[in-house]
Amino acid sequence: MNTATGTAPTDTAMITLFVNGSQQTTTARTLAQWVEQQGKLPQAVATALNSQFVPRSLRASQTLAEGDALVTFQPIEGG
Repeated sequence: MNTATGTAPTDTAMITLFVNGSQQTTTARTLAQWVEQQGKLPQAVATALNSQFVPRSLRASQTLAEGDALVTFQPIEGG
């Protein structure tokens, strides 16, 4: 709840992230939502939030907050 106004934040409120060094605004509240909003297949991108790698399996539970730093990169596969 916003103590200044006495209202709860809405799901459509914009937050600002720093994605690969560039400022970006989004309504996404989880990392999975953000990936989906980018139009990327979940398996086509690897993610790190605030310098911590986030596996695909944890993106839905990884919340985003104002000012978070997100890095995306191509996943490395192979044996």
